[in-house]
Order: sequence, then C-alpha cells, then structure tokens
Amino acid sequence: MATTIFSTQMLEFKTGRLRVEGREESTEIVVGPEPVVIGRDPACQLVVDETGISSMHAELMATPRGVRLRDLGSKNGTWVGDLRITEAYLTASTSFWVGRTEIHFEAAKPERVDLPDIEQFGPLYGTSAPMRDLFRRLQKGSPTELTILVQGETGTGKELVAEAVHRASPRKNGPFVIVDCGAIAPTLAEATLFGHERGAFTGATSSRESPFVEANGGTIFLDELGELPLDVQPKLLRALAERRVKPVGSNTYKEFDARVIAATRRDLEASVNAGTFRSDLYFRLAQVRVYVPSLRQRLDDVPGLIKHVLVQLGAKGAWRRVSRSTLDRLLRYDWPGNVRELRNAVAVSLALAEEGEPLDIAAAVGLKASKPKGKIVEASAVRAYHDAKRDALNHFERAYFAQLVEATNGNVAEISRRTGLQRTHVRKYLRLHGLREPRKLT
Repeated sequence: MATTIFSTQMLEFKTGRLRVEGREESTEIVVGPEPVVIGRDPACQLVVDETGISSMHAELMATPRGVRLRDLGSKNGTWVGDLRITEAYLTASTSFWVGRTEIHFEAAKPERVDLPDIEQFGPLYGTSAPMRDLFRRLQKGSPTELTILVQGETGTGKELVAEAVHRASPRKNGPFVIVDCGAIAPTLAEATLFGHERGAFTGATSSRESPFVEANGGTIFLDELGELPLDVQPKLLRALAERRVKPVGSNTYKEFDARVIAATRRDLEASVNAGTFRSDLYFRLAQVRVYVPSLRQRLDDVPGLIKHVLVQLGAKGAWRRVSRSTLDRLLRYDWPGNVRELRNAVAVSLALAEEGEPLDIAAAVGLKASKPKGKIVEASAVRAYHDAKRDALNHFERAYFAQLVEATNGNVAEISRRTGLQRTHVRKYLRLHGLREPRKLT
C-alpha cells in the first residue's frame, strides 16, 4: 500500500459523525477540526440531557492522528468498552459511553485543509504544521468581532496570540489593554475590572477607570482568566452581554466598545464541571477557541526560533555560534517552560559568552554535555565538579534574573508571570543575588 506524506502546507484531518443511541429522533453531528463538546449544558454542540452527564462531559475534534476524544473532567467518566479514558484517538467506527448514554462514532472521509504558506503571524513564529494550523485559525478569527479564548501551557505565547489578533483586526489602531487576572487580589477583582470611584473602599484615594473603557476602539486581553474569583464571574458575564460596566461606588454605567480576548493555562472545561468556573461565561468567551501548542509538540521549530530570537536581540550573526551538538541536545529536551524558556536561554547564553565563543544554550537550560566515552573520572575530581557546577548555576541565576529585573523595572509580579515562579521564590532569588527589590507602585 502506498503511503502519502503530507507537507506542512497541508493537513489531513480524520473526521467522523456522531449518533446518540436510544433517542426517538436520531441526532447526528459532524466532527471536524473545530471542537465538538458533548454535555448537559444547552450551549454544548451536542446536548445530551440525560442522567449521569456532566455540564461539559467530553470533547471530540478531528486531528491528523484521528478524532480525539477527550474527557473534560466529568463525574461519571467517558468509556470506550471497559476502559475509562482521559484521551483517546478514534480511527475507526466504534461506540463510546458518556455516563449511561451510548454514542456511536462513524469514521468518515478525511478532510484536507490547506495551511498558510507563512512562518510568522504578527509576533508569532513557526513553520511546523501545528503552528501553521494555528495561523490558519487566527487568520479566520482575527477580522471578526468574535471573542477568542486562547488556551495553552505557561510560556507558550498566549499573550503574543492576543497581540497578533489585535494587529490583524480592524481595531489595530486602537488600544491594546492587558489585564492579568492572576495578579488581582480576590477582594479587588471587581474594582480592578470595572473601575472604582474615590473613597469606594479603604485605600481608594482616587478614582480609577475600567480597563474595558480604556480599551474603547481597541482590544482588551484578559490573561489567566481561569484565576478570576467565582463571585465576580456573573458580573463579568453581564458586562460582556450589555457592553457596559458600573464602577464600584458609582450608580452610573459606562458603555464600552472593545473586542475581548481571554487566555488561560487552566483546563476551563474541567473547571466548569468542578463548579469553579461558570459555563455561561465560558461559552460567551469561547466563540472562537484556539490552542497554542507546547514547544515539545513542535520541536522542529526550535532552530528557527533560536534564529528568530537572535534577530530580535540584534545578534543575527550569532546563529553561526550555535553548534550541531548543542542543537541535538535542545531537540531532545522537553522544554517545560516552552518558548519563554527558550527565549531566556538564548538571551542568557548570548550575554554570558565572550565575543566569538560558541553559544551554549543547552547549558543555560541545565543540559549537560555528553559524557566522554572510554575515560573514568577520578574520585578526587568529584568535589571540584560540584564546586564548578554551583558557580556556573549562580552565574546563570544572577544573569537570568538581572536581565528580567532590567526588562520589568524590578516588577516582581511581572517576573513571576514570565518565569512561572511564585513571587516568594522570585524575591528569594533577587535577595540571594543582590538585585534590587521591585519598584513601589503609587
């Protein structure tokens, strides 16, 4: 049998159809590249209002590997035969169960989707198929007024996605306002989102405009939306529906005209089932859903990303100083910090290397060089190794955090967001290496 190899210019999505068993009227729905959510909530693409079904129970989406069936943290589980699954790929006609309801999946003809022949979309870079598929979705969604929910791990570049959408929208000449929901104290969430009047609460020495109003004519980006307190969520839903906000301490509403983009690293579907995130707010924000792949899911992009970062740092010619052995190690690394980790590693290695020396980006992420074969290290060298390792680590840490302090003006909250470290740990590193404390905000 001949094998067809698809280039990154095209993806073949293996699609299918669903049919719910036991209904008087047959219910069928086509599964394509866009997610199909099964659940009891009326906003789900396939509503199954039966006993044992969670609000958002499971999700299906066509992928090149097959139709991905993913449980969304349901109470009673998703089952294929006797196996309770978290995630599975359906490649042939089969049946599965959500709660007590049987659903038939029938494999259909593959659907081919052309990918854009570009390697950048705004500030985003990638030549791999997952990134070009992301670019395809963003090209379709950016010109619209639909709200977009960006999902992905920490460090994948969700804020860059929001910025890219803003730049490619009719609102590109308007403001781009960022609200970090993860950095808001729960007691101040309402005042931070909707604004407040002077004297509205203790410490409110002056009035503050809502970021929704500040974003008039442009885009507001709600980063880490999954951290928003539950009691504020219905107020946000009402504000989005009515396109107006009421500042704390005021009786007057203020209208706003801004496009809304939200992002989260959390599994919001599971949060809905756990009761920590409202389903109506989820569906209001997820009119378009995009997922930013982790770096380990697109390792082919690593060399190009290194070149891209070096260009941004004004050191395009430094690419010649990245050895083949360094690249080999980087391509075997799983990148838990994703593109943010790679960017920091490139910046640190460039800063620490002498002019003309090789850039040891692998060492900057803690990867050791391959152990030489045929030689045994003497025991007397062990202590010296640990001393050298400690010194190198201290050197790396100080350069790493010094660069972040310079880039953020010592803002601990921002350093915490960029590194994925808790603020207490950030402060510990700043004190350890004699770096200045965060600037005082007035």
